[in-house]
Amino acid sequence: MQLGYWSAQPPQGVGELVAAAEDAGFDAIFTAEAWGSDAFTPLAWWGRETSKVRLGTSIVQMSGRTPTSIAMHALTLDHLSGGRVILGMGVSGPQVVEGWYGVPFAKPLARTREVVSIIRQVLAREAPVTNDGPHHPLPYNGPGSVGLGKPLKPIVHPLRADLPIWLGAEGPKNVAQTAEIADGWIPIFYTPKSAGMYQPWLDEGFARPGARRTRADFEIAATCHLQVVENAEQKQRVIEAMKPFVSLYMGGMGAKEQNFHHQVFTRMGYGELADEVQELYLSGEKDKATALIPDELVDDMHIIGTPSEVKERVAQWEETGVTTLLLSCRSAEEIRGIAELLA
Repeated sequence: MQLGYWSAQPPQGVGELVAAAEDAGFDAIFTAEAWGSDAFTPLAWWGRETSKVRLGTSIVQMSGRTPTSIAMHALTLDHLSGGRVILGMGVSGPQVVEGWYGVPFAKPLARTREVVSIIRQVLAREAPVTNDGPHHPLPYNGPGSVGLGKPLKPIVHPLRADLPIWLGAEGPKNVAQTAEIADGWIPIFYTPKSAGMYQPWLDEGFARPGARRTRADFEIAATCHLQVVENAEQKQRVIEAMKPFVSLYMGGMGAKEQNFHHQVFTRMGYGELADEVQELYLSGEKDKATALIPDELVDDMHIIGTPSEVKERVAQWEETGVTTLLLSCRSAEEIRGIAELLA
């Protein structure tokens, strides 16, 4: 279950949803962050009433904390939850990284590699943590340094050295690196039709010397909207309701010069459409942009249908390598219905 991040106010009834997910046999609950609520605190608050579900972040923005700070959050919550944490991280985008966190966005792949390496050192606790890379040097001895930094081990002995790290990644190089250094991947637009595009990128990462996982034990957690409907008319209404979200990501998330989501839609074969949607969206004509989104794209990105259709579609996603579906559920009744249908 994907709880996401908060809007203008904290959401109501989340405790009931989390309890229902635990009781119904959901595998995990995930939280997210943008530039408001953080991802770790809600997991600690609502997760304290759980004993079985895994507690995941999808995603923690790497530029918002130092690597050792992220590791401290993860190892602390892992102890409190009895070893149920999944650390999902991502680079976010330049508008947020430079506009909100006030740090440079450049070289996201190299930064990701350093962050993961440092966190793994903290969790292993085999030696004092050091890093020679340019993005997160440890100890720091650059401009402004007083020269007294020393390598340290975490005071707390981490519960699990192999705490799973999943990465949000979209482009070919980033996906390949994720397959090489991570335990799982959180794609934002993974669909049965686009799955073939990603397979060579994943295979490249798995084939690299020292790759951490193989396809057999690598997790893919895909996000989609899953809704059970009674008939075709209801399905059409749901599809129409989802189109504004698709147009937002296709045209409105990020600057025109660098919108990673727009690039994914282009790689999926919707380049001309994505350009037109972006042009309209950024000029303020959001309704016109949304009207261009085709039904078949929404249907491919999400799982909407009658009970038998939903079961068939879920099987299609699973056949492409997806191990986890991240679903946003609106009520305890919906949670129980999904669990009864699929589990």
